[in-house]
This record gives sequence, structure tokens and C-alpha cells, in this order.
Amino acid sequence: MPKTGEEIYQTVKEVLVDALGVDEQDVTPKARLMADLGAESIDFLDIVFRLEKAFSIKIAREEIFPGDGFFSDSQLASDGRLTEKGLSLLKKQLPHIDFSEFEKDPRLSRLGDLFTVEAVVRFLEHKLSEGPSAGQP
Repeated sequence: MPKTGEEIYQTVKEVLVDALGVDEQDVTPKARLMADLGAESIDFLDIVFRLEKAFSIKIAREEIFPGDGFFSDSQLASDGRLTEKGLSLLKKQLPHIDFSEFEKDPRLSRLGDLFTVEAVVRFLEHKLSEGPSAGQP
């Protein structure tokens, strides 16, 4: 039986509490993984691993968070900002992210604010709705 949005949220909350050592009450839908919950880049690998285990799916890191090489391409990012091409590509790569505020000021220093608990839940809702064979190891 497919999980509901609330069930997914509760599981994500447990994963983040375990992975980041944060208090459960700090893990709210709007909480930003980096700024509010203290996640660092190395934590994203652990989070992906724990989500895979919790939901019995396979997740490529780039499906949920941008890859490290993305920002070294001068056609995608320049002078500390995403280019139009970079923003367009990132929006296609990460459809679970709400870019509406970020588009107004696409500084790379603001990118971490896009990755919220709610965005992770949206990603998983979509991934899990693709069917039983989607993302299976």
C-alpha cells in the first residue's frame, strides 16, 4: 500500500533526526536542511542512504540534490550566480524544489535554502508514485 504524504513526512523526520542529530521538533516542513538543521555536504550522502533504506528504493544523489560538478561549469554558474541555463537545467533536474523566490536572486550562496524537509517529502512522493519498479535496487 502506498504511503501517504504524512507517513512519508514522519519517516523523513526520523531519518533527519538520526542522520543530523537534531531534535524532532526542529524538523518541520519548512526547515532548511543546511541553515536550520545544520546539514553539511557529507551529510547528504548519509541522508540519501538512510532514505533508500527507509523506503526500499534506490536514489541517485543528483535526483534529490545537485551534483558537485554542476557548479564548476561556467555555462551553468558564473560570478557566484546561476546562469539562466544553469537555473533552467537545475529546475529540470530537481522538479521537487520550489525555485520561485530563488529565481529573483540566483546567488549560489542562497542555494542551500532551497533544500527543505518539504522538498525531500515532495521528491519521495513523486519517486514512490512512479510504481513498484521505480528506483528499485
